[in-house]
Amino acid sequence: MKKKKWILYWRTLKLAKAQPVQRHTVAYIWQMITLCGLLFCLTLLPGCGEQPLQKPNPVQAFAQEAETAGATPESTASDPLIAAETRTPSPPKSNAAPPDATGTKAPDPLAQTQTPNAPALAKNNDAPARTQTPAPSQTPDPPALAQTKASPPVISADSLNTAGLSNKKLSWYIVKNKDHQPTRGAAELDISAYDGYYLGDTSYKYIWLTFDQGYENGYTALILDTLKEKGVHAAFFCVGTYIRDSPDLVKRMVAEGHMVVNHSEYHPSFPDISDQDVLDEIYGAAKRYKDLTGLDMPAFFRPPSGEYSERTMYITKAAGYKTIFWSLAYQDWLVDQQPGKEFAFNTVMDNLHNGEILLLHAVSSSNAEALPDIIDAVKAQGYEFKSLHDLPQ
Repeated sequence: MKKKKWILYWRTLKLAKAQPVQRHTVAYIWQMITLCGLLFCLTLLPGCGEQPLQKPNPVQAFAQEAETAGATPESTASDPLIAAETRTPSPPKSNAAPPDATGTKAPDPLAQTQTPNAPALAKNNDAPARTQTPAPSQTPDPPALAQTKASPPVISADSLNTAGLSNKKLSWYIVKNKDHQPTRGAAELDISAYDGYYLGDTSYKYIWLTFDQGYENGYTALILDTLKEKGVHAAFFCVGTYIRDSPDLVKRMVAEGHMVVNHSEYHPSFPDISDQDVLDEIYGAAKRYKDLTGLDMPAFFRPPSGEYSERTMYITKAAGYKTIFWSLAYQDWLVDQQPGKEFAFNTVMDNLHNGEILLLHAVSSSNAEALPDIIDAVKAQGYEFKSLHDLPQ
């Protein structure tokens, strides 16, 4: 065999020498034959022609196995934490609550009952304990929110019977004394027969601090700052238009634990309007409050300008409201005739008495300036600031 190969090589070489013109062609053919032989040999080596190894995808592998078994990854994984590990992460979701299965908006989580703690869930789980993100803690409600009760049922004038009731316009007034005894209120009508108050419990050193809010004059924020610093809660009798025009201040009152209560929608004199208009004035302010805060307005009412009649007192009681007058007030609402800080302080302290319901107007610069000293002096004499909910029943 070797001899034949050498004879073939020699003849090829002899042919190349005999025909110089074809020398290069013969050499090229021989090189091609040699190259093809080398390639053929390489294909016989082990491992040649195989694809490179790829790292298996565990998610795809799990899905393929689950599909073979006739299940999806979500239904196969009984532990929600394991299911979360095997699924591709979802893009971040917005803070908006998603719709539920019926297409309606999901309930506010703050209005729902508290989710059970993680340890209670672990009792029913045989899997090893895993570290879970704790549920966000819930901030306790401010005192005023915790005391808020549902509004009384809405009534109409058709359900009222005001025939025979006097509609004589009366104006609330008080008679002061110098002995720090409870003041005497207007005597023309027994307001207690219609759930009316001008004093609290006079057996104790209790005082009720109230403000009337007809419009904003720039002092309410300062008053709220003082109340927060001194740790005192007050009741703000707000007109509906005040709630409309000063929503941020009203929200702050509620957030800081104060009571926002009813002073009518547009501040008319109640004896001058019809039965239905009286109800509309009360319900109008309450609706503005609920639209703003989502809360029911506590059922306490102060007649605009302190004007009332037997008829209007009857309607207010029929609507489920308590009427709150006052046992101490002074002419502090004239913004261009302010008496000054010292006068405001002395007026309050000279007439301090048990069970006092103090009325101050928030438009008064004198009141805003004197309030820190008034609170300190009242506390120094052993008085306790109370909520309207604490009035005697």
